[in-house]
Amino acid sequence: MLKLRLKRCGRKQRAVFRIVAIDVRSRREGKDLQKVGFYDPIKNQTYLNVTAILYFLEQGAQPTGTVQDIFKKAGVFNELRPNQMKFN
Repeated sequence: MLKLRLKRCGRKQRAVFRIVAIDVRSRREGKDLQKVGFYDPIKNQTYLNVTAILYFLEQGAQPTGTVQDIFKKAGVFNELRPNQMKFN
């Protein structure tokens, strides 16, 4: 099973996160399948590869709570087909 979750990068006290598609059994810093976005909580910047995110969501990947909140703010779930709306 796949998850869309945050992978910590950056230096001490200045964390930035990559949003990655990764196997559930992998560690946070483990090998990811694909990088699908970037999130900087300090500067409040977000970059999302929406086509890749939609592909993984349609394949059954589950976003974590924080990633789901980031997607909602960006309006990613509005672009899903109506029968794929599982994340409310």
